[in-house]
Amino acid sequence: MNTTTVGAHLELSKCAIGPYCQKPNTSSVSASTRCLSRRHTPLSLNLRKIETKKCSTNNFACLASGNHGEGLTYKEAGVDIDAGSELVRRIAKMAPGIGGFGGLFPLGDSYLVAGTDGVGTKLKLAFETGIHDTIGIDLVAMSVNDIITSGAKPLFFLDYYATSHLDVDLAEKVIKGIVDGCQQSDCALLGGETAEMPDFYANGEYDLSGFAVGIVKKESVINGKNISVGDVLIGLPSSGVHSNGFSLVRRVLARSGLSLEDKLPGESVTLGEALMAPTVIYVKQVLSIISKGGIKGIAHITGGGFTDNIPRVFPQGLGARIYNNSWPVLPVFKWIQKAGNIEEAEMKRTFNMGIGMVLVASKEAAERILSEGETAYRIGEVINGDGVTYQ
Repeated sequence: MNTTTVGAHLELSKCAIGPYCQKPNTSSVSASTRCLSRRHTPLSLNLRKIETKKCSTNNFACLASGNHGEGLTYKEAGVDIDAGSELVRRIAKMAPGIGGFGGLFPLGDSYLVAGTDGVGTKLKLAFETGIHDTIGIDLVAMSVNDIITSGAKPLFFLDYYATSHLDVDLAEKVIKGIVDGCQQSDCALLGGETAEMPDFYANGEYDLSGFAVGIVKKESVINGKNISVGDVLIGLPSSGVHSNGFSLVRRVLARSGLSLEDKLPGESVTLGEALMAPTVIYVKQVLSIISKGGIKGIAHITGGGFTDNIPRVFPQGLGARIYNNSWPVLPVFKWIQKAGNIEEAEMKRTFNMGIGMVLVASKEAAERILSEGETAYRIGEVINGDGVTYQ
């Protein structure tokens, strides 16, 4: 099946130089501290209930049948990948070079590599489950996993935490996860911003974003230019849904009638535990693999899944052939597909399907990686053509 090559993950790099935190009527604060700003806005949020057809709470036979309504799509859940890609194309006309996983800024014989991201509507599940101590890991992962695709070692991370009313205990749990994520990434939590904005967010809710900067020597940067036909695609396993596709996940939950406390069918964990599993931070593993040579390109499998993320690292005229059934698809994805009656192509354009990072390697490097004992899968190869095909 031929698929599109359009990059789906909206990642834009912007350069700015300035103090760590400086706002009107406040003083500049050193980079080793956090800033707390209070903005007053009259905006309030009205939440609209979505009525959907449901199976009974524990009727897994109904869920597995795939006959309980129209098949769901990411777009119907409120996320339009094509619209995001169109915005990237328009911005690229104003700022050429934008669109990679990380933005490169030349600095002497090196590049600084920067990335920024959030955790999307996975936050909604954090509010429902009360699991807040790992969402910070997700936040760090989304940025550092992007910048290592260029071969960069993360140097530091900054976060932005916004809420209508600051709950110190809750914020501490979130930031604890950020600290944990930075430790896993071997980078410094340099600082952050805490914004208290009355009436802007629902009671008890907050929003997060993060910013990471890394460094790589110019002669060592990984940019995909040397990828050629016959190179091997190596997949590194994910822990679950990671931090993309949750708008569709939440629609599936609403349709199924199940709660986050229900067990994942055939598993010992609840749906909430499976869905809230923190994103894998690949920094140390990937940098170790890179140090041994033979890695030509790296794709972080985020929004856009396999279909839109893998082609982003290829030179023009090359595509990917993915081998079906070449890695174990995690139970949570099988449940999502059955409960939402989601087509296979939609799953592969929305979720990571159990592979969170794809390395494009020479045949020799691929054999070495697969023989070293770490869990990795030969999931495909580079071919002439465009986009991603599955066979």
